[in-house]
Amino acid sequence: MKIALLHYSGPPTIGGVEQTMYYHAKALADLGYEPAFIVGEGKAIPPWAQIIHIPRLFSRHPDVLAAKQELDSGMIGNAYHQLRSQLLKDLSDIFDPFQLLIVHNILTLHKNLALTETLWTLHQGGNLPPMIGWHHDFAWERPDYAKELHPDTPWELLKQPWPGVVNVTVSDAQQQTLAHLYHNDPSEIHVIPPGVDPSVTGRWTELTTKLVSELGLLEAELLFLLPARITRRKNIEFAIKVLAEIRRQVQKDIRLIISGPPGPHNPANIAYLNSLLDLIAKLGLGDSVHFLYQFGPSPPLFVDDETMANLFDLCDALLFPSKEEGFGIPILEAGLQRMPIFCSDLQPFRESGQEQIHIFKLSEHPSQIARKITDTLFKDNAYILRRRIRHDYTWRNIVHNKLIPIIERLVDV
Repeated sequence: MKIALLHYSGPPTIGGVEQTMYYHAKALADLGYEPAFIVGEGKAIPPWAQIIHIPRLFSRHPDVLAAKQELDSGMIGNAYHQLRSQLLKDLSDIFDPFQLLIVHNILTLHKNLALTETLWTLHQGGNLPPMIGWHHDFAWERPDYAKELHPDTPWELLKQPWPGVVNVTVSDAQQQTLAHLYHNDPSEIHVIPPGVDPSVTGRWTELTTKLVSELGLLEAELLFLLPARITRRKNIEFAIKVLAEIRRQVQKDIRLIISGPPGPHNPANIAYLNSLLDLIAKLGLGDSVHFLYQFGPSPPLFVDDETMANLFDLCDALLFPSKEEGFGIPILEAGLQRMPIFCSDLQPFRESGQEQIHIFKLSEHPSQIARKITDTLFKDNAYILRRRIRHDYTWRNIVHNKLIPIIERLVDV
């Protein structure tokens, strides 16, 4: 399906609307759609978003500024009529290849009113595909714009609902504002917020991106990191048993990531790995315990330092049940990332972590430790916020969970 994203300007122009368009287009392309920007300024983003460049869409185009100077004074003059005539020519058949049109701000903002009225004319004539009006700003609700608005067409178009258009705002507060402006019930207006891209904020490596995608890590409720080679003294089987108990207690998608390969210096480590795999199968944790060494082009995979740093940033807590350690550097690495630390009661851990870590004794039953961990984490505001952002505010999840259902209702796919 071809989807047009229409605005005054597009990426790489800096702005919240342009950023939203960029990530929407990227996520739509990843899901098999064919997005295109129809903008006054911007660039294509090959291979997943083309651009149709129409200069007079841009809010700072000389013709647009000349028309706006007239309009701000309340006059609909030659500059406006000429611009509207030109835009009607530019846009008359531009939307023909598209099955859906997403219009950002143009239906409620007055930065190019000739464009707004041109769209209205095409919409009334049945010459546009199904349309989503994506509203970030509202001219009629801004006191600083009051002198630039007047009680007549085209200004009135900015405060009336367009027949058949699905309306989206970026927050509950904006939903209320648009409902007031349109005299609509708020329930008739969808709320789809902007989001974040963890791969950008976390500066993910190519390997991190691959692991997150293949393992579906962003869909997990909780990610434990055990940064160690697969050797018996790391006590990985204990971490697996604790994981099984946590999953049993909370009935949620909880994962454990073991970052290292089998230790190279002891042939018995392969037998140990096989015992771990047997335990995982017995506990039904095949999709919940991830040995990263398996994901190289030819295992074992050795995780580089940059990817390791990404994992400390991405995961929610350190689970480190070693039987013995000379020091335990992961305690420090996790601490730098403000990661909650749950570890066995070893003197080196107490020395470095002091009162800021959560210690358990290996003599405790895994179910007891699991309860302590969940009681701590599920009351931690930082973790709760992090989990909610990961579920509700990543661009891919926003598009997949909120935008795609609207598209499928609007267009027979």
